[in-house]
Amino acid sequence: MSQADINTAVVDPGLTTRMLRTLGLVAMLSGLLVVLTYRFTLPMIEENKRLAIERALFKVIPGAVSRQDFVITEQGIRRAEQNTEGVTLYAGYDQEGRLKGVALEAAAAGYQDVIRILYGYDPYCQCIRGFQVLKMAETPGIGDKIIKDADFQQNFVALEARAHVSGKGLEQAIVPVKHGTKTEPWQIDTISGATITSKAIARMLNDSAQQVVPIIQKDLAIVEAGL
Repeated sequence: MSQADINTAVVDPGLTTRMLRTLGLVAMLSGLLVVLTYRFTLPMIEENKRLAIERALFKVIPGAVSRQDFVITEQGIRRAEQNTEGVTLYAGYDQEGRLKGVALEAAAAGYQDVIRILYGYDPYCQCIRGFQVLKMAETPGIGDKIIKDADFQQNFVALEARAHVSGKGLEQAIVPVKHGTKTEPWQIDTISGATITSKAIARMLNDSAQQVVPIIQKDLAIVEAGL
């Protein structure tokens, strides 16, 4: 090919148009594949999430053998129905149908990625009874100490989360403290060597409880009745 032919090819508007059409087609097909893959895998992702919550639920609500789902809306707690927007609340009941506690999801940024948990709340002692990790990508042997460290887990035997008398927020914020310095029931004794991850747990629990605990206490009769 001569230099003249090369110059002609470079400035040929028809060639440029064909290239743009090809690139546009590739981009459109790529986008279509992404959408199709998402739509295909979404049911499996949702099912895996449902199973993870199901397994975690009965661990964070001791004594519960059945569940009923509710939604915390701007108007209060409502029975979970399709297209109802709000924060999902999972209520656990014993064999006699008595409420044993509720569970909610919470999330916060950890050291490497977002940590997502399900935690149990006992409305009668107004305390958090435990949590289970639903998603975590922290460093093995460091971040996963929130699961394995017995002293850290001891924080959640009865972590105080008491609704303020005003009906807004908590009486005392849930706060992390340096390892070995916990003196109050609303404090979380952090883990030496995994401070960021353990602080993330404190932060997500406080942020969630500040919002939902007053509503749970106000509408507790609805959850107790399973209406």
